[in-house]
Amino acid sequence: MRTASLSEAPLHGTDTLPPPWPGRRVPLNGGIVYLRSTPGGPGSEPALYVHGLGGASTNWTDYAGLLSDHLDGQALDLFGFGRSGPAPRNNYRIESHVRTVIAAIERRGGPVHLIGNSLGGLTSILVTGRRPDLVTTLTLISPAVPDLRPPRQMSTPLFPLLLLPGIARAVERRMAGISAEERVQAMLELCFADLERVPEQRLTEAIDEARIRADLPWAATALASSFRSLVAAYLTPGGRNPWRIAAGIRKPTLIIWGDRDKLVNVRNAARLAGVMPDARLLVLAGVGHTPQLEDPVSCARATLAFLEETREPVPTREPA
Repeated sequence: MRTASLSEAPLHGTDTLPPPWPGRRVPLNGGIVYLRSTPGGPGSEPALYVHGLGGASTNWTDYAGLLSDHLDGQALDLFGFGRSGPAPRNNYRIESHVRTVIAAIERRGGPVHLIGNSLGGLTSILVTGRRPDLVTTLTLISPAVPDLRPPRQMSTPLFPLLLLPGIARAVERRMAGISAEERVQAMLELCFADLERVPEQRLTEAIDEARIRADLPWAATALASSFRSLVAAYLTPGGRNPWRIAAGIRKPTLIIWGDRDKLVNVRNAARLAGVMPDARLLVLAGVGHTPQLEDPVSCARATLAFLEETREPVPTREPA
């Protein structure tokens, strides 16, 4: 494990907040997904961004924009999230998300720099383990890997109830009575360490998106079903366990974590970097579960340094 460095090279648009990047709906894996594009500059390399549980492609607006001189990015809304349609056959298992990401990379022609946060980070680990030919480098931002020592609340008799569909529907009905403003505020309090870092423009955009999602009949089911599948992945034994898969990944890997992550314990950061053969780690002080939102500049500088380090040198021609 190595400590990640921060590049001092210029980043694109550090003095402005761009609007969400434009996107389009495309057919994929039997359904319709929404892909936002962050066009790169000359010589930029293809990248795919994968959001976390309850997130969307807009989670990458600032980070992708800062890197747009170097990465020609696409940000994917997983089935049931953002502006994508529902999952075919109502399948929101992790395996379905893995197949969706693989299909998105293949559609583009692959390989790509694969970048994932939270659930998207776990999905990216599984994609890389299965199809390393589609991945140039792997960047994991607070990936939702299972804690090797489950927290005490997971061992209580009440925890398995969260996995029951009936309980999930009850939660869905309760969520339906919460305003978009309240829902966004609750999510920010969960994912951010410092709410002062949320720009007013981003808050307004998040509330607007929450209002749109409130009218989508599949949104709550996608969230609850993906959560159940995430917990099930935590309990997977043997070779399909995320930790074992991560240990077998040989691709260059950057891991970024906030030391005030309320959702995935930061102690997993060094553990994950320790088991992955070619990993470097950056832990950001005073940052929560979504570092690319809370501190996009530091995340972008770490990513750029990572790209500079791992980029294959251009061969020089010997003089005649």
